[in-house]
Amino acid sequence: MKSLRRITLLSFLLLLTCAPSFASSGDLAEGQSALVIQIGIVLFAAKLGGILAQRLRMPSVLGELLSGIAIGPYALGALSLPGFPRGLFFATISEIPISPELYGIATIASIILLFVSGLETDLSLFLKYSVAGGIVGIGGVVISFAAGDLVGVSMFGGAFMDPRNLFLGILSTATSVGITARILSDRKRMDSPEGVTILAAAVFDDVLGIVFLAVVMGIAAASNGSAGVIEWGRIGLIAARAFGIWLGVTALGLLLAKRVAGVLKMFKHASAFTIMSLGLALVMSGFFEREGLAMIIGAYITGLSLSKTDISHIIIEKMHVLYEFFVPVFFAVMGMLVDVRQLLSPAVVAAGLVFTVVGILSKVIGCGLPSLFAGFNWKGALRIGAGMVPRGEVALIIAGIGATSGILDGKLFGVSVMMTLLTTVVAPFGLTTTLRISGSGTRKPDPRGESRTVDFDFPSEDVAVLVTDTMTHELEAEGYYVRTMDIEEGIAQIRRDDKAFSMRLDRARLSVQASGDALPIVQASVFEAVAALNQSFAKLKSDFDPSSIQSASPDEGAPLGANEAKAVRSSCVALDLKADTKEGVIRELLDTLARSGRVDDVELAFSDAMERERSMSTGMQNGIALPHAKTDAVTTMAAAIGIKRSGVEFQSLDGQPATIVVLLLTPKKSPASHIQFLAGIGAALRDEARRTQILGASSGEEVVRLIGV
Repeated sequence: MKSLRRITLLSFLLLLTCAPSFASSGDLAEGQSALVIQIGIVLFAAKLGGILAQRLRMPSVLGELLSGIAIGPYALGALSLPGFPRGLFFATISEIPISPELYGIATIASIILLFVSGLETDLSLFLKYSVAGGIVGIGGVVISFAAGDLVGVSMFGGAFMDPRNLFLGILSTATSVGITARILSDRKRMDSPEGVTILAAAVFDDVLGIVFLAVVMGIAAASNGSAGVIEWGRIGLIAARAFGIWLGVTALGLLLAKRVAGVLKMFKHASAFTIMSLGLALVMSGFFEREGLAMIIGAYITGLSLSKTDISHIIIEKMHVLYEFFVPVFFAVMGMLVDVRQLLSPAVVAAGLVFTVVGILSKVIGCGLPSLFAGFNWKGALRIGAGMVPRGEVALIIAGIGATSGILDGKLFGVSVMMTLLTTVVAPFGLTTTLRISGSGTRKPDPRGESRTVDFDFPSEDVAVLVTDTMTHELEAEGYYVRTMDIEEGIAQIRRDDKAFSMRLDRARLSVQASGDALPIVQASVFEAVAALNQSFAKLKSDFDPSSIQSASPDEGAPLGANEAKAVRSSCVALDLKADTKEGVIRELLDTLARSGRVDDVELAFSDAMERERSMSTGMQNGIALPHAKTDAVTTMAAAIGIKRSGVEFQSLDGQPATIVVLLLTPKKSPASHIQFLAGIGAALRDEARRTQILGASSGEEVVRLIGV
């Protein structure tokens, strides 16, 4: 909670310091400078909201959306500020409450989001895997679409085919399984029959939802300007045309995907073909918009087409930075479109609650009921239905499309956002409750055997990441599909045909949940990944000469900065080390730090420092040794300096004993200045005259002064 208060205080300080700068910059309400400032505020607010939501164990999208509502033109964004007399986010056009330039950036963000979603879609799963997932997915889409549409008919009037009601129906079909995957992983149920079915059904929801959107956009185009007269023939033709364009472009994209990937790979660099693939997504998005369909359909199809190529995982990896930048902006901008006055209206609140209840029941019934015919009992049906409840990114995109196209007014848009928020908040409680019900969720024992969780503990977090990355790349090369369910939580599912297992990376531990028939695959893949890394590291150790790094170093380097200098104190200088071994010297320096109250756990610090020494000695050249470790034994960076005039064996690069030893400890969670300190202290001690003076120093203060801190 202390860190939360600090973050909140920082945000208020930033806003306070921004206002004077606005005033001194003249009239920034128009033009590029205003847009730059707006983007900066949106980025900061969205990231802050996302961090706060994660601290509360909620999806970051909720925080980003709520932060957008808070700073939007219907809330804080309407306040008069110096330089912005009509508000920071005053809009010059009437269709949307924000500037078209800012909304344009949000549109690009939605394209990136759906492009990545298409890349992550398991097309082979949609076409041939898991009958149960298909039945559940189709049932959920059909029932929830009909229920959402009928809610619109009963509460807002109009016919079933009214575009407003059709949009409410599509909003009901969306499913966001990121939060579901986290709960299933926490409960060790991700590889259970219910877990696998939920994740498979989510793929059907994604694809069918995009198809429905294409058709509804065609119907909306046909209904526009019809003065309330439903021209069924024209609607049918345009809807058929919309579906035909979607199906035709998708089929063409899948047929040409490998050739397109081949052309992209001609440019060799991963960053080059990643940007070009995004360019294709943008072109396709513009094409679909011109044809009267939504841009996101073109983006999704482009990603879907490339999902089965051998460059898909590289594109996803390289797109991550763009994704992290743009997508929070999109969610914040969607929040800014919410009229708080409408959201606080009793009529909107009542309609939103009804829409939410119907949205929950439609998924529970629409997904749970079909699962009863796919081998599940009532317990399994409840779990599957609860797991499909949360809406998310696609629902917000569809709501935004409806709002900006004029189909959804402020009232309906507020109802849509409320339903998305509430289903995402309520879903974890419902799923957790159903998972606590004891007993199997299937009528018959799972033919794959009982699911087990196997933990692989690695020496460090870095090693765990290396092994996991190597393992997943090897599995992808063999045709397994790796789907990241929650990037922040490190949750992924791996599957091929009828073999599926899930894994979760938590610091230095890799937890894999697999059934009996998939467990040998897990064990073999982890073993092969470790063996491959061992071979690579052995070759690195035998063929690479560490002294070449030192020989390439300049005579002078970067000095210690102000933050790094704080790690060195005169009270932590030992002028006459007593120990005669490397281990003894490190312990003696740790005792010096402990007496100054700078180490919380001496034994943990010693263990981490010696683990680093075992990987490669920190003995440098010219009598210098720099033992160091990233450890949980300290909360702030701390250093101790020891002098051993007779020298101590440190397996140095030049074979000479170490006479000046600097021990550095950095907290694992904030090692930002670790490398900078090592570089600065190494540069300071490279000077022979300075080393001679340090060896002859008579006080700790003199040593600190000579080092230059």
